[in-house]
Amino acid sequence: MKNQSIKNNIDWISVFIYTALVILGWLNIYSSSLLSTDGTYQKQLIFIGCTIPLIFIVLFVDGKFYEKYASIIFGVSLLSLAGLFLFGKTIAGQRCWYAIGSFTIQPSEFAKAATSLALAKYLSDTQINLKDVNRQVQALAIVFLPVLLILPQPDPGSALIYSIFIVVLYREGLPSWYVWTGFITIVLFVLTLVLEPYAVILIALGVLIIIHFKGRAVDRNIILSSILLAVISAFVLSVDYVFDNIFKQHHRDRFNILLGKTVDMKGIGYNTNQSEIAIGSGGWIGKGFLEGTQTKGGFVPEQHTDYIFTTVGEEWGFAGSMVVIALFVGLLLRVIYLAERQKTKFSRVYGYCVAGILFTHFFVNIAMVIGIFPTIGVPLPFFSYGGSGLWGFTILLFIFLKMDANKVNEW
Repeated sequence: MKNQSIKNNIDWISVFIYTALVILGWLNIYSSSLLSTDGTYQKQLIFIGCTIPLIFIVLFVDGKFYEKYASIIFGVSLLSLAGLFLFGKTIAGQRCWYAIGSFTIQPSEFAKAATSLALAKYLSDTQINLKDVNRQVQALAIVFLPVLLILPQPDPGSALIYSIFIVVLYREGLPSWYVWTGFITIVLFVLTLVLEPYAVILIALGVLIIIHFKGRAVDRNIILSSILLAVISAFVLSVDYVFDNIFKQHHRDRFNILLGKTVDMKGIGYNTNQSEIAIGSGGWIGKGFLEGTQTKGGFVPEQHTDYIFTTVGEEWGFAGSMVVIALFVGLLLRVIYLAERQKTKFSRVYGYCVAGILFTHFFVNIAMVIGIFPTIGVPLPFFSYGGSGLWGFTILLFIFLKMDANKVNEW
């Protein structure tokens, strides 16, 4: 059984969808950068070519290697992130890359796979019970260590992706209040930016009163409700300070534009406005490949990277956009299906990490380019220009496909 060929056991449906996304991504990069003189689409073609030997290496390595050395891989990843503060190259105000001549590499793109391996390794221990507070702290430390190194670069987009690991931990037994706390915190934060703080506190008070009288007997604890209201009030009253003094100006501007508090179509809101124009102009079937006027005119900045989906919307229209979205959804559902049928907890947890990371990138990027999420620099997997992103996502996915191909040996 151990000598069964990878060719026979690998999930070819996932490989086909991956290949389709990479090819479609390059076609859109070609269209969006055709008139540029920096060789963008040629470079991306080289990056794609490099994924072929990379995939063979990932598949050639024994699946048990990734489990056995997960902690070491994670440690090396953390060192690569920490090293940026000393040896990193600053581009557009972010110290996220190592420069080797004219070539740059972004370690945070590979840290996602390393963190997924480390988390899967930790949770696969038979003694792990996430009802235990000490275990919760240790699991959350694995998630937030890379975040603490990524945020100061500053790279909030990459740091945001790690929030999905909380859902994976919940799937493996983390108490649900962690998820609810995160969700409620986001809602309170946004509400406070829209409404007056005291109005938000009154809303919270009303909700707590309803819970007190309509909830279960166990929820009718006046002392606990009072403490909760005090914590919510303190958080709400701190939002303005955090927003004004900790958030950078361009982050504040993006939130204000998203919430309709500021209109700046020629300044900070230019990218999103042009993105919406490009996608909307595509109509039902698009203007045709290489026929996008917004794309040809270079009206959408960074169109070949974070805003690559605008090319899809303009040139392929609603129909083409739905095809691309269907491919992403198909890949996500396939990974979840494969994760559920794994014979080891390690490979199952890793599979859910893969699905979570891909979903978060996909969802946030699409939401960003259609103007329902702030612009924070989250690339579209397999589509956006860049070697580090393409290789990082490829490694992330094909490590799991290797584990899935090996499951016939795991009894």
